[in-house]
This record gives sequence, C-alpha cells and structure tokens, in this order.
Amino acid sequence: MARPNQARLNLAALRHNLALVRRLAPRARAMAVVKADAYGHGAATVARVLAPLADALAVACLEEAQALRDAGISVPILLLEGVFEPAELQAAAQQNLWVTIASEQQLRWLEQSRPARPLRCWLKVDTGMHRLGVEPGQAPAFYQRLKACPNAADDTVLSTHFASADDLSSARTARQLALFESACQGLPGERSSANSAAVLAWPASHCDWVRPGYMLYGNSPLALDHPNAQPLQPVMTLVSAVISLRDVAAGESVGYGAIWTAARPSRIATVCIGYGDGYPRMAPAGTPVLVNGQRAVLAGRVSMDMITVDVTDLPGVGIGDEVVLWGDGLPVGEVARHVGTIGYELSTRMPARTPRVVVVA
Repeated sequence: MARPNQARLNLAALRHNLALVRRLAPRARAMAVVKADAYGHGAATVARVLAPLADALAVACLEEAQALRDAGISVPILLLEGVFEPAELQAAAQQNLWVTIASEQQLRWLEQSRPARPLRCWLKVDTGMHRLGVEPGQAPAFYQRLKACPNAADDTVLSTHFASADDLSSARTARQLALFESACQGLPGERSSANSAAVLAWPASHCDWVRPGYMLYGNSPLALDHPNAQPLQPVMTLVSAVISLRDVAAGESVGYGAIWTAARPSRIATVCIGYGDGYPRMAPAGTPVLVNGQRAVLAGRVSMDMITVDVTDLPGVGIGDEVVLWGDGLPVGEVARHVGTIGYELSTRMPARTPRVVVVA
C-alpha cells in the first residue's frame, strides 16, 4: 500500500479562480502564469485546463515553455524573463513564443538574430522593482528600436511589475503606475502591469493585459483580508494520514532535539509526511493542521518523513485518519505565516515524491 500523501488538485477551482479574474478585470485579457511547474501544481495539468480559457500563458524561461509545447499546449506563451542567450530566440520563434525585452543586451541579440519569424515582444519598464527592465526614460527609444527591427512583430506590449501591490497601505504601487503611464505616454500599443495582488486590489492597473498567477491557485497574495479575495478557492490540498498514536506523560519530549515537552498528559499522532514530502522543516510547534477536519497543532520538530501532532483535545482519532496540511479548510498562507514564509514558497517547493492527484476535474 502506498504512503497516503497526496497533493490533491481541484481543477474546477482553477476554472473558478480564472473566472474571478475575468469578473474583476472584464476589459483586460488574461495571461495565466504557470511558471515553476504552475506554482508546484503541475504545469501540464494546469495548462490543459487554462489554455482554452485564458488569452495566453506565461512562464519564466524557455525550458518551461518547451515542456508545455511538448505536452501539446499551443496557445501563446510569454517568456517573462526573456532569453538568456541569442540561440534561444531561434527556439522561441520556432515554438511561437513571445519574449520579454528587458535590457540592452536582449534587444541587441534580437536585432542581430535571424529568427524564422518575427517575435512578439513585451518591453519591460522598470518603475521601481529594480530587478529587470529598462529605465522609464529609455522606454521610448527601446520601443522605437523594436518598431524598426524586422525581427520584432509590430505589436509590442509595454509592461511593468509592482513591488508592493500586496500592501494596500503603501503608496508605492500608485507611484509605479503613474511612472509607467508617463513612460508609455505617446507610445501606441497594449499595456500590462497587474499581477495577482493588483488584479484583486488595484483596478486602475488592469490595463489591456492582467497577469494572474498566485490567485489562480486559490490563494490571496494580499497582506490583509480583502472582499475581492474571499471567493478564491484553493486548487491544492496537501493531505496525509495518521500512522501511529501514543500517550506521552507530562514532562516527556517528542521528536528530534526534544524541543517540545508535554505540559500535560498528551495524545500524540504521528503523520507520515515531512520535509522530504514538501512540508516545511521550519514549521514550529503550534503550526495548525486539520485531523478529521478538526484543528490540531504540531508538537515537536518536522523530520524528513514524519511530523507529530498533539491530538489530546480531539477524541476518537484513529490510525488512518486523514490529515490536511493546507488547502481546503486551512489556507496555505496561514500555515506559511507560522513558518515565517509565504504560501508561494510552500506550494512551489512541492517535490515529485508527493503525487499530484486530480480529485475534481
């Protein structure tokens, strides 16, 4: 019998979350971001659901796009980081990919290349994220070079990326949007600036294209509760099962390092999931889990293949009972806050050892 660990996927929730994007940004086209193996959910599985519904997909690099093409996905795919060497432009043209142009080097490679067909380009403007992108004052010159370049298709999209859209108290997003609009003034063509947080909470940023990622998987990137995020439905539910139960006397410790000591006579359930299965090793005692739909908490250190859970206050727990680590009934973001990270990291670090199982198509 196989270990009971599964990352269960509700694909109906994926469709629901994209429909929410459409309702929030009805005049924009939707580019579904499926980089990092669709945030750990399985890129091919997710792309087959989203491709007929979204206007385009986005990945980080050529290798991710190639895997989708190999899986039979034919819709437009944008390389969010562009290409990393000139030869990738040839592959991008052959695979009908769109490319980001974010630097002088990438533009020069395009100008000097001989792709099989002109490439649709997204010119990225750095309005304050300061990772990738051309300076706002350089945007018109880059745009005109793309217009004059026979290797670039005549439909350049101008784009930017927000640094703090998840923080509604910050003025940074409004400043970035104003700078983007100023940089693009007088340049014809489509615009794109909204990530998931901006789709949810910054309607002025929706422009012609929105680029939802994290929210498609049913999770809110916003620091605080927001009414637009409430309808989101989690796509992934990480589950395991109880494999052992024991009574621990007050004063006895549990797990590696003896970092948790029972303050009272306690009932401890061992669950066969650990950091080798994608559950974070740094999850502290007190991190919530669901046992038979009821809340319990970690007791002791996470090990490679197991965790221990205090179920003293949950009568009737037995061997084989289901344990939800995050997902349906327990948001991944809540677990992430206990760990000191974000839900993005927890889902994208899901290893192949934990099978993805579609439970709702």
